[in-house]
Amino acid sequence: MTAPIEFYFDFASPYGYLASTQIDALGNRFEREVLWRPFLVGASFKLTGRKPLIEVPLIRDYMRHDIERFARLLNVPFVIPDRFPIAAIAASRAYYWLEERDAAHAKTLAQQVYRDYFADNRDIASKRYPADLALALGLPPDQLLDAVQSQAVKDRFRTENDRALSLGVFGSPFIVVDGEAFWGADRLPQVEQWLAHGGW
Repeated sequence: MTAPIEFYFDFASPYGYLASTQIDALGNRFEREVLWRPFLVGASFKLTGRKPLIEVPLIRDYMRHDIERFARLLNVPFVIPDRFPIAAIAASRAYYWLEERDAAHAKTLAQQVYRDYFADNRDIASKRYPADLALALGLPPDQLLDAVQSQAVKDRFRTENDRALSLGVFGSPFIVVDGEAFWGADRLPQVEQWLAHGGW
């Protein structure tokens, strides 16, 4: 059986958002399942010595222009959120809690979170956001609120972050195909070529 595509992303990553609008269609073209894996890019900063691009002079201005240009190219709605960047801990925990119950619904949750943040400028790090997210997805709000605070879900998310780092994941999006790693939304054409030709 052909191995799935692993799609690592941070909900606070605009490039992760752009890639998220393309990755499933790419997988479908090659009959590959796509495993969505939210993690916190910030967890890698101590190892890499990096910091958010929005905090780096010169790069910050270029990044804002580049993301907006990229979104226009893909015809994807996009805004720089008022609160940016953030640590999307609750949303990531919610994803893994739901994935254990319904992987397809969890992917829908991830897509909703990304739209809320980068298309609708909602604060996905607010305390009330998980309840609003649950309502949007037809889930019991209290159940999701309890889940993101449960020790089991906290441990699961910590494990996923540790696993990502152990695999060398340090940015968002980060795509792994047949053991080959690709960093960045602009690498999707290379991922497609890799899938089409079996590598080079």
